[in-house]
Order: sequence, then C-alpha cells, then structure tokens
Amino acid sequence: MESERTRGTSRLPDLPAQSARPRKRSRSIYIVITAAVVLLAGIWWLNHRQPAGRGAPGRGGARFGFNPGGPMPVVVQPVGKGDLNLYLNGLGTVTPLATVTVRTQISGQLVQVAFTEGQAVKQGDLLALIDPRPYEVALEQANGELRQAQSQLQEAQLDLQRYQTLAGQDSISKQQVDAEQSLVNQYTGTVETDQAAIHSAQLNLGYCHITAPFDGRVGLRLVDPGNYVTPGDASGLAVLTQIKPMTVIFSLPEDDVPQVIARLHSGANLPVEIYDRTQTTKLATGSLATIDNQIDPTTGTFRLRATFDNEDESLFPNQFVNVRLLVDTDRGATIIPTSAVERGQQGAFVYVVNENNTVTARTVTLGPGEGERVAVLSGLTPGERIVVDGADRLRDGAPVIVQSPDGAPASGHARSGDRKSGNKNGPAGEKSEGRPSSPSGDN
Repeated sequence: MESERTRGTSRLPDLPAQSARPRKRSRSIYIVITAAVVLLAGIWWLNHRQPAGRGAPGRGGARFGFNPGGPMPVVVQPVGKGDLNLYLNGLGTVTPLATVTVRTQISGQLVQVAFTEGQAVKQGDLLALIDPRPYEVALEQANGELRQAQSQLQEAQLDLQRYQTLAGQDSISKQQVDAEQSLVNQYTGTVETDQAAIHSAQLNLGYCHITAPFDGRVGLRLVDPGNYVTPGDASGLAVLTQIKPMTVIFSLPEDDVPQVIARLHSGANLPVEIYDRTQTTKLATGSLATIDNQIDPTTGTFRLRATFDNEDESLFPNQFVNVRLLVDTDRGATIIPTSAVERGQQGAFVYVVNENNTVTARTVTLGPGEGERVAVLSGLTPGERIVVDGADRLRDGAPVIVQSPDGAPASGHARSGDRKSGNKNGPAGEKSEGRPSSPSGDN
C-alpha cells in the first residue's frame, strides 16, 4: 500500500505539466494571429491615408491616398502650329569611294616598304620598291639594239639614194633599186621594234616604284621586304582606302521611291544624318548623292548613296550605321507632344481640357512624327489645351486640376518625379493598349 501511494504521489506532479503544454501552444497561436491582424491593419492604413494639407500627385496619386472621385492634377499644354521635318529611316553601311589592293605589276624582289601601317598618303607617294636592276639592264640592252638598227637603217638609206641615182642614168636595173628599198623598209621596222622595246623597259622600270593611286589610308603590311613578289600574288602588298570624302549606302522601302524621286527631280538637296548602332550618337551630316536604278525584288527595298566630308574621320569603312534622310518639311502643321497621345478602342485620342476644367476625350488622326512631336491631321485646332501628363486615370468628363508646365500642382507642391521622361512609343507617339479610358469612356 505504501508503495502504491508512493507511486501515486510521484504521478501527481506530471499532470499539471501535461495540461500546460496545450495552454502555452494556444497562447502562442493567439499572439501570432493578433500580430498579423495588427500588421495588416497598419499596411491598410498606410495605403489608404491621405496626408493632411497636401494634394494628390499628378501621376499615380491613388497610391498615396488620392480620392479617385476628386479632381485629378494634370499638366496641360496648348496645341501648337509649326514646321515638322519628315524623315525616312534606314540602315546603311559606310562604303569608301575607292578601295584598292596594292599589287606589283612586275616580278622581282621587294627591297623597300616605304609606308607605315595606317599612314595617310597622297596620290603619287612611294609605297614600295621592287629591285630595279634587272629592268635597268633590260633598258640598256634595248637602247643598244636600237642604235644598231638605226645604223643599219642609215646605211641602207644611203645605198638606196645611190641606186636611185644610177637607175636614173640607166646604169643599174630597177630590180636592184627595189631590193634596196625593201631593205630600208626592213631596217625601219627593226628600229620601231627596238623603240617599243625601250618603252617597255622604261615602263617596267617605272613599275619598280609602286605609288599610291589616290589619297587615302594604307592598311596593314601584307608582305615583308626581301620576298619575291609577282603580279599573281593573291594578297598583294597592302590595301589602300579613300577616307575623305566617305559615302554611306543605305536601303529604304520601295514605297518611298516616288517621294524621293520627286524631291530629286525638283533639284532639292536632301540632307542625310548618320547615327551609330544605338542611335544615340550623331556621327556625321551629309547629303544624298544618288539612288540605285532598280529595286531589290527579294527585300522590296532600293539602295541610295549619301556623301560626307568625313573630316573628323568619324565614319569608318564597312561600319554599320543608322540613317535619317530629310525628305521634306511639313509647313504650318498642327503639332502636339507625343506624350499627349493615348490609345483606346477607337484608336488614338487625346484629352482636351474645357473651360470649366473638365476633360473631353477626342479622337485624332496622327501624321508623321519627329522626336517628341507628332503632327495631327484632324481632330484638333491650334490653341486648344490638351493633357500631356496625368492622363492615366482620366475619364471623359472628369474634373481636373491644371498644373503649371514645370510640373507644380495647383496647391504649389511640386513633384518632379511625376513628370514623364519622354516618348518611348515610336514615331507616332502611340502608347500601349489597355488605357483606363477611351473616347467612348470604356475602361
């Protein structure tokens, strides 16, 4: 009995410990739930509170507690009128007017390379020298043969004169005179042949001095001095490229042919601007020189050539470039910023600010664009006020608060971060689909 009481007594402290575990676990769960509720309530309060005494920002104001039912701050700009340049954009390759592989025209040992790799040379400058001694000997031999033939011809001519005198006295037969005349003719031909041999030797001797055919820049040396070179060598001695002036050959769609042809026939000088591969750096400005005489049927494009002074050597042969051809200028066009153009189910539209500071969504027909400006063919008249910033949450007929052009809201608190950074939607300034409103008021 005592052992049973002892065992029973030993089990009594265990009972409270087992019942405490569920209580502690439920208390922990309660604390976690309470903390989560408090955190969610704090997040909701931060996202829905509106700071006292401050207006909503012009862009994304709902994120800072702006009341969607109240007036929206917007930046307004009047519709303008002016000149708009019409550009045609294409891809081109820098192509020199002349590129030659400098080769030898005679066989011989290369004894001198007179240029430095990458050197700018003038027409007639010495580039390389072939051993001239064999050709100097050949010239001396040709001169000797010519003198010998001239001496024989002189002797034959004197004999012919004597024979003609004797024939006039009937002292010799006419056959002897004719034979001497044939000999004179033979020696005359020999003299002419020897003279041609001299000219050939002089020409070969001149070929020993390889000179630049035009002004340009020499590339890397392809043959070292001491090598025996021949006209049949495939690589040549070096490559010479004309750098100034430089041309660019580029392509345009075949639909642009009539416009370009019309401008060329009118005698207009069409400026051409060259930009780098990223279209961020302007490399050169030139003019259109000519166009090709046919359209490539595989690509539906035609080629054009533009010329550039290239004094700063910014254009490098075979360089890939972007080309802008100024084909015409639209005088007195109705112009708006591309940031004002919205897209909806009805197409392109803008928000026009009325005199009572409400907006009307108006469909417009867009024309060509230039940078941050785009022409409007119909739908707007110069002087009307349009929304250029803050149109994301506007609807047809919505009230607005007009901001100053520097982005300051009507309350005087400027938010520079709410301004648009510029058009990034192509030449027509068209924005992506899915705007919250359209001219018909659809979401």
